[in-house]
Amino acid sequence: MLEKMGEFFDSRLSGYEEHQLTCIDSAQVFYPFTANCLPQVPGTRLLDLGCGTGLELGYYFEMVPSAEIMGIDLAPGMLNELHSKFPDKIMTLVLGSYFDVPFGENAYDAAVSVESLHHFTKEEKIPLYGKLRKALKQGGYFILTDYFAMSEEEELFHRAELHRLKKEQNIADEAFYHYDTPLTVEHEKEALINAGFSSVTVLKSWGATYVLKAVR
Repeated sequence: MLEKMGEFFDSRLSGYEEHQLTCIDSAQVFYPFTANCLPQVPGTRLLDLGCGTGLELGYYFEMVPSAEIMGIDLAPGMLNELHSKFPDKIMTLVLGSYFDVPFGENAYDAAVSVESLHHFTKEEKIPLYGKLRKALKQGGYFILTDYFAMSEEEELFHRAELHRLKKEQNIADEAFYHYDTPLTVEHEKEALINAGFSSVTVLKSWGATYVLKAVR
């Protein structure tokens, strides 16, 4: 059964971090790698899309304890867990969809998203990435760590399967339901470039998981 996104993650909160770190290939490597890709400057302002419990933030705070974080997530339990883990850090945590929450303009040195954006289409992502680009300061950048479809056929299959399941379960609303529909790396790069980012490069990959850097 498909579950709404926030409800899916909150219902799995107790074992979420263990699952992420032990059941996803190379997770114990790509979380610290992602943190190392972010600005190593005191007071860095960072926007985290789908922050969850902040697995990459734990590594980042070790390097930049004075960082100021804006974290957005659909799951209230995840945000509560994140706050309890880092009560002394400067964090603004927002319950909502990053498609709807305003980011502001020229506000952040960098942005990051880990294992969150593989649920959406290229067409859905382009306006989101346009909003994200405007929120970054000049010279700012976005680090995207996620897993991707290995072919266009795989991408199309997952999207068709989501539509089939929604029809089967009589789901007609526009809420986000948890089902993985990753894009190919090339389609992800196209979405970022179409949104106005000046360059997109692959920094590292482990199987289907890639780290992309999109520069404002």
